[in-house]
Amino acid sequence: MSLFLRSIKNVKKLHFRSIATNSSYAAKPLLTVDLTKPPFEQPIPLHNRWHPDIPPIVSVKPGEIFRVECVDWTGGQIQNSDIADDVKNVDLTQIHYLTGPIEVNGAKPGDVLIVDILDVGPLARCMWGFTGIFDHANGGGFLTDYYKEARKAIWDFSGIYATSRHIEGVRFAGLTHPGLIGCAPSQKLLDQWNRREQELISSHQCKNKSHIVAQPPQEKGSLLGTIDRQSSLWKRVANEGARTIPPREHGGNCDIKNISRGSKIYFPVYVDGARLSVGDIHFSQGDGEISFCGAIEMSGYVDMHIQVMKDGMNKLKMKNPLFQPGPVEPRYSKCVTFQGISVDDNGKQYFLDANVAYMQACLSAIRYLTRFGYTEEQAYLILSAAPIEGRISSIVDIPNACCTLTLPTDIFSFDIQPEAIPETKAR
Repeated sequence: MSLFLRSIKNVKKLHFRSIATNSSYAAKPLLTVDLTKPPFEQPIPLHNRWHPDIPPIVSVKPGEIFRVECVDWTGGQIQNSDIADDVKNVDLTQIHYLTGPIEVNGAKPGDVLIVDILDVGPLARCMWGFTGIFDHANGGGFLTDYYKEARKAIWDFSGIYATSRHIEGVRFAGLTHPGLIGCAPSQKLLDQWNRREQELISSHQCKNKSHIVAQPPQEKGSLLGTIDRQSSLWKRVANEGARTIPPREHGGNCDIKNISRGSKIYFPVYVDGARLSVGDIHFSQGDGEISFCGAIEMSGYVDMHIQVMKDGMNKLKMKNPLFQPGPVEPRYSKCVTFQGISVDDNGKQYFLDANVAYMQACLSAIRYLTRFGYTEEQAYLILSAAPIEGRISSIVDIPNACCTLTLPTDIFSFDIQPEAIPETKAR
């Protein structure tokens, strides 16, 4: 046997040995929620702020396999109904509700927490989810300047598929994933977040701009796990705790749809025990989650396996998490791809602005779908919830960045290829 083949054989042995230890896993129920109760009455303490002083509610050992359940990110504020008043009036000071923190025994600052996502899905007692367009005055979304009023679509789950009574003619397989997962920040890192985001807010306000660019700590709506609400600690943590809205160095609200079954995530550890939290479970999502409430949001479960890489942050030269996607992903053979460049609807030129370019790609897809009978708002919701692919295709060809949005046409029950539009049929 050649040295090359012998080396490959040894690698395979190592690979399969590491998998075999977990091949017949049975995830033990670790944290369970009650969907009949509001977040502050749950049988397990939840939290909706990031702070190192929020105590862990349970501990696990490296190598353990366990299941945690999560309420939807709004804590049950959105109902399975045909009106969008609940989306319009949702209290965004409360979001996102997280299950945890989970202490990992032996994890120390500078280590890396390795999280295998073994399974993720909806709770059997709640087989539906929702997608919404937030009101312009209450959160908005990526295209909030175009779509200002609240809208909602309810989706029903049947196995791996989702359909909606509010958007006919669409059925697709979900790439189910936790939208929000991460470890607790250190006090030093938390202070950095708060300082830099407040500087951004102050700079923006000096320019008299109307858009909200960041959400600072806010006592209103805070839920802080097991901390006594009457204590001075609660007040301090509530006024320091970072909002869960953005992704940051620790992970957080990344909304990466490919962190699904079979994926592996490497998180930097900043505090003793890592203190992992998870929530915001999505049945499906398009790249960008463009309407903000843009995935199919749901209550769900996550099965995880935990390991610790000692001194991992130094070994991996890590500042932000990294992940390896799993093998599970919907595959569609027919698609239409829409291109956008960094020139807005008014013809204003921007310099290599991928944000403007992706916005233009989204608008092109929305306007295209109206030719097949959908309203622009329905099309917006489709692009938010369905497994679309968004890419930066070019970021060097001055002055225009080029972004693309690829929409699978197989998710529709009728033909939406360009030739299917009556006026464009070839003669």
